Amino acid sequence: MKELLLKYKDVVKFIVTFLVVYAVLVIGYRMYLQFSTGDSYYPDYITNLVARQSREVVENFGYDAKIEPHPDEPSMKMIVNDVFLARIVEGCNAISVIILFVSFIVAFAGRLKPTIIYLLVGSILIYAVNVIRIALLEVGLYHYPESQEVLHSVVFPLIIYGMLFLLWIIWVNRVSVSKKENEESN
Repeated sequence: MKELLLKYKDVVKFIVTFLVVYAVLVIGYRMYLQFSTGDSYYPDYITNLVARQSREVVENFGYDAKIEPHPDEPSMKMIVNDVFLARIVEGCNAISVIILFVSFIVAFAGRLKPTIIYLLVGSILIYAVNVIRIALLEVGLYHYPESQEVLHSVVFPLIIYGMLFLLWIIWVNRVSVSKKENEESN
C-alpha cells in the first residue's frame, strides 16, 4: 500500500486537497445560508442578486421583467411580460459550480499569483455566464414553454458545466505547460 501511495502521491495529493477544499467551502457556504436567512435579501443575498441581475439582462433584451419573492418557498419568481415563468432558487446562483471550480484549481495549483488571478477571473466569468444563462432561459421559456424540460435540464446545465470543464482544461494545460517549461529550464 505504501508503494502505491508513493507511486501515485501526486494523484493522492490532488484528491485529498480537492476534497478538503471542497468540504471547507461547502460547510462555509451552508453556514452562510443558515445565518443569512431573515436578512433583507430573500431568500439569501447571492440568490437575490442573481435574480435581480438576470431581470436586468432580460429587460436589456427588450422584455418587461419582474422578480418577486415566492410566497410558498425560498425562491424568487421571474415574471416576463406578466407571465410567471420560473423560480430562481439557491441552486441557481452558481455558487456550487464556483465551489467545484475553486476546489479543482486549488488542488491543481501552480504558482500563487497566477492561481489567485485565475480563481478570481474564472469565478467572475462563471457568475456572469450564469446570470446570462438564467436570462436566456427565461426568454427561451417565454417563447418556447413546451421546451421547458430540455431547456432547463439539458441545454442550460450544459452551458454552465461545459464552461466549468473548459476552464479546468485551460488551467490544466497552462499549469502543465508551465511545469514542463520549469523542469526543462532546470
